Amino acid sequence: MSTPDSFVDEVTDAVRSDRLYAAFRKYGWIGIVAVLLIVGGAGYNEWQKAQTAARAERFGDALMAAAAKTDPAERSAALAAVPADGDQTALLALLQASDPTADKDAALASLDALAADAARPQIYRDLALIKRVAIAGAQQPIADRRTLLTTVVVPGRAMRVLAEEQLAYLLLEEGKKDEALAAMLTLVQDQEAPAGLRKRLSAAITALGGTVPEVKPAANAAAPSEG
Repeated sequence: MSTPDSFVDEVTDAVRSDRLYAAFRKYGWIGIVAVLLIVGGAGYNEWQKAQTAARAERFGDALMAAAAKTDPAERSAALAAVPADGDQTALLALLQASDPTADKDAALASLDALAADAARPQIYRDLALIKRVAIAGAQQPIADRRTLLTTVVVPGRAMRVLAEEQLAYLLLEEGKKDEALAAMLTLVQDQEAPAGLRKRLSAAITALGGTVPEVKPAANAAAPSEG
C-alpha cells in the first residue's frame, strides 16, 4: 500500500472514531438508562415478591394466633383485629363466620356481604353462600336456602358438589327421604366429589338404610397395563 493510501486510511479511521465517540456522547445515555431500567425492574419485582410473601406470612401468623384462642369472644376479637386486604378479607370473613354462636346475625351479614362482592374470587363467594345456608338453618325458609344453593350448582364451579350435598340435606329436612337418598347416591359417585364428602355421604346413606355403591374410577384414569 502506498503512503498516500495509508494516510487516507488513517484519516478515515480517525474520522470514524471521532464520529463513534460523538455518537456515544450524544446517545450513549440511552443504553445506560435502558440497563438501569432492566436491572431496577428486576430488583423491584424481587422486592415486590418478597413483600407479598411477607404480607401473606404475617396474615397467616395472625390467623393462627387468633384461632388458637379457646374463648369464643377473645377469638372473635382477635380475628376482627387481623389486618387484611384484597382477597385476604374474603378468607377472614369466612373464618369470622365459622364461630357464629356469639353473634349469628353479624356472621350472616358478613357472609351476605362477601357473597355479593363481585371483586372477590368466585370460590370465596360460593363458600359464603354455602356457609350462610348452613348457619341460617331453619331460620331461613327451605325454598330460599335452595335458591341460594342452586346458584352454586353450575358445572365447573369448585364448590358445586358441596352445594349439592347441602341440597340433599334439605330434602331430608323436608321429609323426602327417598329423594334425598337418591341425590346422595348420585353425588357419592361423582368423580369431582372429594374423599371427605364421599365419606360423609356414605355414612348418611348407610344411616338411611341405603347401600353405598362402589365408586367407579374416572373415565380418564389410566387403564392397567396388561402383563
